[in-house]
Amino acid sequence: MRGFGFCSPLRGLMVLAVFIAALSVLAADGARRGAIAQNGPKSVAPIAGRLIDAVVNISTSQHAKGPRGVPLPKVPKGSPFEEFFDDFFNQPGADEGIERRVSSLGSGFVVDGKEGLVVTNNHVIADADEIYVNFANGSKLKVEKIVGKDTQTDLALLKVNPKTPLKDVKFGSSETLQVGDWVMAIGNPFGLGGSVTVGIISAKERDINSGPYDDYLQTDAAINKGNSGGPLFNMDGEVIGVNTAIISPTGGSIGIGFAVPSDTALNVIEQLKLYGVTRRGWLGVRIQTVADEIAEDLGVPPNKGALIAAVEPDSPAAVAGLQARDVIVSFDGKDVSTMRGLPRIVAQTRIGKTVPVEIWRQGKAMSLSVKVGQLAEETGDAGILPSGDEPSAEDGETGPILGMTLSELTDDLRSKYSVDAHVDGVIVTEVAPESVAAGKNIKPGDVIVEAGQEQVRTPREVAESVERVQASGRQALLLRIEGKRGEVRFEALPIK
Repeated sequence: MRGFGFCSPLRGLMVLAVFIAALSVLAADGARRGAIAQNGPKSVAPIAGRLIDAVVNISTSQHAKGPRGVPLPKVPKGSPFEEFFDDFFNQPGADEGIERRVSSLGSGFVVDGKEGLVVTNNHVIADADEIYVNFANGSKLKVEKIVGKDTQTDLALLKVNPKTPLKDVKFGSSETLQVGDWVMAIGNPFGLGGSVTVGIISAKERDINSGPYDDYLQTDAAINKGNSGGPLFNMDGEVIGVNTAIISPTGGSIGIGFAVPSDTALNVIEQLKLYGVTRRGWLGVRIQTVADEIAEDLGVPPNKGALIAAVEPDSPAAVAGLQARDVIVSFDGKDVSTMRGLPRIVAQTRIGKTVPVEIWRQGKAMSLSVKVGQLAEETGDAGILPSGDEPSAEDGETGPILGMTLSELTDDLRSKYSVDAHVDGVIVTEVAPESVAAGKNIKPGDVIVEAGQEQVRTPREVAESVERVQASGRQALLLRIEGKRGEVRFEALPIK
């Protein structure tokens, strides 16, 4: 202890205590570093080894007729090879009507080894005449039956007849995943079967505009062409997603891939197994986003919930008493944080179930009960349709009435603009360029059904609504508009 220069027993004890504390800090830091090394990237060989036999390659073929099976290179004018290509490949009618065989590759995974049930993407097997499931050991089985497929979530369930039970995998919960969790993809990229890649969950609830139920997991685990339909695993070896799409300007992985969450996929797969089709809940409303200016006029929280633009007659929503201008903020105990969240929640609700619905109506919170109906097959919207173009925040010069030339809805105008007989209101015949109406995408032929939450039938009534809004000090006039194709929406037009 001499080296520490102790001058007294007390001081020596103090220095000793400091030394012990320093050792404790170093030990804790070493443990922390060890934990980081242990929890960070490490070998996934043990997990991959026990899962890879359940991941399969899907090969398909179909017979098609067309001018050529393989696109030929474009030969520049004047090239020495131009005459060669003209002589051999560009003869009139040379390949017309010739039947050719088109093949494609994808991925999938076994979810029931005894029954021989395999999950993949619908687009992998679409229009195929023959489908084969190829296993990691080199064996393959012909698909005997497409049990069911769902175009809205791009999932399909296939059946093969194995002689002995196949290795299968189980679904885990995608709900418990957190951004940053490690995941592993196994699949058949570019025909290279059994490829394993690792990454993290980059984001959840991604909307890539592929359908009404978009709720994708985003991952940076390498996913390429041929990975479609393959599983995305968590580190417990459970399927938490079905790889479906990538964003790539090059055709290869740039670290932005998307997977259908397992909670969505499992619900669809169970229905395909039971019924051969999906059975989704139906509400029967047209909805849109609650924009800031609309929220102010309706007295509801902005950018929260789904604004009902129209209710279909005799639908579950109509029976329950839901009305246009209601804002749904909760359905079956689940928060509706955005417009796009509602179709997903309704679609996954059990048909025939009576559920509570929380709404805002005229600035006040209300509760209703609705009995969920069944959506007709393949409409894919849960009876919840976008009401039209999303509101724009642009402003501009005004016209006769906020940039619109209006007219009473005569028989001649109904005929000219193909307006249905049941529609009653004031028709827009002209919209001034760069006006507030043009900024909201209002077009000639649109019919203003309500202005300022009151029905209108003459241009004068619309003008009076503008005057009332100005007198009240509000910033925008709320219009309810019905378009040529029957789409109904609300627009809030700023008033200068």
